[in-house]
Amino acid sequence: MSSALTLAKIRVRWNEVLDLVESQDRVIWIAYFDARLESFDNGRLTLDFSDSNKLATGHDYQEARLRHRSVLQSAFLDVFGESVVIVEK
Repeated sequence: MSSALTLAKIRVRWNEVLDLVESQDRVIWIAYFDARLESFDNGRLTLDFSDSNKLATGHDYQEARLRHRSVLQSAFLDVFGESVVIVEK
């Protein structure tokens, strides 16, 4: 894992990752588009969905995110050229 990749750099290009996910599957994009990038440490990117969960009445996408996390990880690899482990807070 490159030490040059930081949370700030990920934030700058995060929309590229989401755009790539959307081009593959809009439903998976919906499950991830409102994630807050909380931390990046030792190859682990932590996503926080607490804001979206406060507003989501009947729209809990946690199960879908778990099933399709590999799509997001693949898009991350395509954009950044590095593998990452995605975790939720």
